[in-house]
Amino acid sequence: MEYRALGKSGLRVSVLTMGTMTFGGKGNFADVGSTDVAEARRQVDQCLDAGVNLIDTADVYSGGLSEEIVGEVLEGRRDDVLVATKVRMAMGDGPNDAGLSRHHIIAGCEASLRRLRTDHIDLYQVHEWDGLTPLEETLEALDSLVRSGKVRYVGASNYAGWQLMKALGTADRIGLPRFVSQQIYYSLQARDAEYELIPAAVDQGLGVLVWSPLAGGLLAGRYRRDARPSGGSRQLTEWNEPPVYDPERLYDTVDVLVSIGADRGVSPAQVALAYLLGRPAVTSLVIGARTGEQLADNLAAADLTLSAQERARLDEASAPPLLYPYWHQAKTARDRLSPADLTLLGPHIRD
Repeated sequence: MEYRALGKSGLRVSVLTMGTMTFGGKGNFADVGSTDVAEARRQVDQCLDAGVNLIDTADVYSGGLSEEIVGEVLEGRRDDVLVATKVRMAMGDGPNDAGLSRHHIIAGCEASLRRLRTDHIDLYQVHEWDGLTPLEETLEALDSLVRSGKVRYVGASNYAGWQLMKALGTADRIGLPRFVSQQIYYSLQARDAEYELIPAAVDQGLGVLVWSPLAGGLLAGRYRRDARPSGGSRQLTEWNEPPVYDPERLYDTVDVLVSIGADRGVSPAQVALAYLLGRPAVTSLVIGARTGEQLADNLAAADLTLSAQERARLDEASAPPLLYPYWHQAKTARDRLSPADLTLLGPHIRD
């Protein structure tokens, strides 16, 4: 297992992170999975044996049940692993039961600590943007948790590029800890993050944790033009993440994944994960599975390195179009582009 620095911090995390959204299966999260304590314990054992040192959860997953299961499974071995969780989503029906106010952040952290049966959270992530709470209030609340020892590092998730830069700039302006990472959706099914979020991570020295790197199973090789899985997939439920706007490009990409996987004797899922691990700024992929067999297959991706030719085939099948102002910059700004710019524009400049 390879370990990478989480942004500019001194924390090193495994290139694969254990995701726990499948833990619990309460409410709408049953569409994602319903892993009980016994199976969760087996999967955590698998991950730790493979060298995974980060487990990611969130307070909202199964209404807190996912955190409770993580806490129970890690009892007696909490110091062997890093734990990340999140705050922002609604945890009740009250007017202050959601958002990134000081009230909700502090209350959310205290509740997560109880469910996780721990005295600290290694990475506390704001789960989503809150456009109504001043960033100063959010960042000051997070800073108070860091100063109290209840949180070690803070990160963001699901921010737009301008929101992320505003948060980083606000932290710098008032002298509070910056986010060390962002957790984002990024996959061969939709490489939208390459427009703003990946360049921002390179420019600002942020770690990137990737959620749903297999696009909710769409890249596992079971969804083809002429085939659909018969069951056991979230895409057959009301869970609609991620949305698919270009089915033909998705099928083209899966065809390439299947072809490369057949040539290398590995699964299409391993190829998709290995591709992301070779992308700029990516620190770790958050992998989750309904079964131990799926998890074992995903874990094997840590040992797979794609050739330049294989990566080029996947790039050709999945590359997003250049939107404005990027197509204009590729034509008229190519003489003065930074490493962050080149994460998106580099292939077009070479062309």
